[in-house]
Amino acid sequence: MKLLVAIMLMVIVLSASGCQRTLFPSNEPRTQFDVHERMRDPYIQLEEPDEFGRPQPALRTRLSHRD
Repeated sequence: MKLLVAIMLMVIVLSASGCQRTLFPSNEPRTQFDVHERMRDPYIQLEEPDEFGRPQPALRTRLSHRD
């Protein structure tokens, strides 16, 4: 019984402490294409606020033709 409680406590502690860092920090490139795009062109916003101030994907900016 004590062994089961100790194992459960260890699982809870390890699972709670496992998520300290974010997997993909916002200042790091996520793919090799992000690195290429930042070197080739000026940085393009990924999100823009809508009329209520909530962040929305900036699809028009990202999908528009760049010269």
